[in-house]
Amino acid sequence: MLGQVVLSKAGKDSGSFYAVVLEEKDFAYIADGRLRKVEKPKRKRKKHLAPTKTVLSPQDYETDSRLRAALSKFNNTNEGGI
Repeated sequence: MLGQVVLSKAGKDSGSFYAVVLEEKDFAYIADGRLRKVEKPKRKRKKHLAPTKTVLSPQDYETDSRLRAALSKFNNTNEGGI
C-alpha cells in the first residue's frame, strides 16, 4: 500500500523503517529521505518487508525532509507501530 511504513527484514538495511513510495507486482519501492531519496527509491521484494499499521499521507512522502520527519519516530525507537 502506498505510503505505508514498513520495516526491512532482510539485507544490509534490515531493522530500518521506510515508506513505500511506489509498488509493482512483487516489488515495493521504498525510501527514507536520507540514504534512499524519494526521487531514487530502493526496489525491494515485498516478502522482505514487514508492514506496520501506519500509513502516511501523500504529502508526508512528497519531499525528503517531510519523509524524514514522518519516519523519525520509527527510526528513533525501533518499535514503531507493528
